[in-house]
Amino acid sequence: MIKVPELEAIQCISHGFFTRESGVSKGIYSSLNVGWGSYDNPDNVLENRRRVTEKMGAAPDQLINCHQVHSSKVLSVSAPFTEEDDRQADALVTKTSGLAIGILTADCGPVLFVDPQNRIIGAAHSGWKGALGGILPNTVAAMEELGAKAENIIAVMGPMISQKAYEVGPEFAVRFLEVSQDNERFFTRSKKPLHSMFDLPAFIKAQLDKLSLKQVIDLKLCTYADEDRFFSYRRATHNQERDYGRQISTIMLTG
Repeated sequence: MIKVPELEAIQCISHGFFTRESGVSKGIYSSLNVGWGSYDNPDNVLENRRRVTEKMGAAPDQLINCHQVHSSKVLSVSAPFTEEDDRQADALVTKTSGLAIGILTADCGPVLFVDPQNRIIGAAHSGWKGALGGILPNTVAAMEELGAKAENIIAVMGPMISQKAYEVGPEFAVRFLEVSQDNERFFTRSKKPLHSMFDLPAFIKAQLDKLSLKQVIDLKLCTYADEDRFFSYRRATHNQERDYGRQISTIMLTG
C-alpha cells in the first residue's frame, strides 16, 4: 500500500492507498481485489479484505465501505453496517476509533480526509459525477457536523485516471459548462472530432481548494497508466475484459 508522509506523521490515524498487489485473486482480478461488486471468487475478496485490515491494524469486521452510486451523499458512521442499513452513499465520515472507512476505486478519485486536532476522518469516492454534484464539500460539511474544523483538515487525493487517459464526448463537457463556463479549463482537445480530454484530478483539486482546508495533497498517480499497481475500469474496457477489480483507500482513527 502507498503511505503518505504527511499522514504518517499523524499519530492518531492509520491509513493506506492500497494497490492491486499482494492479494490472492487470479486472472483479471490479480491480486488484491476488494470489490464485492466484481465477479471474483467471494472467498478471495474476503481474504483480500482481511489482508487490508491486517495492514491497517483493524479487526476484520471493522473495515467498512458504502454502496457507491456516484452521488453527493455522505454517511456518518460509528459502527459497521448491518443488513438493514442504507449503505448507498459515496463518502463516509467518523469519529469512532478502530473503524476503518474505505473507498473502492478503479479510475475515480479516492480522497482521504483527517482533522487530527479533533480526531475526525473522512473518505470520499469522487468520480466526475460526484465531484460535479458536491461530494467533496459535503464530506467536509459532514466532518464539521461531528466537530471538525476546515482549517485543520488535510485532504489527500489518491490514484485516479489522468487527463491523458480520459477521453470524453461532447455531451460530457456540456454538463460541466452548464454549471460554470470556468470549467472549460479542465478540458483539452483530443484527436477525435468533438471529443475532449478531461482532467479529473485538476477538477477535484479545484473543488478541494475552495474549501479552505489546511492542506491538499495530490499523489499524482494514474490508475490507467500503471497496470502493474492499479485496477482501471477504462483500461479493462479498452482491453475488452469482461470485468475489473477494485482497489481500496482507507483511513482509521487509532488509540
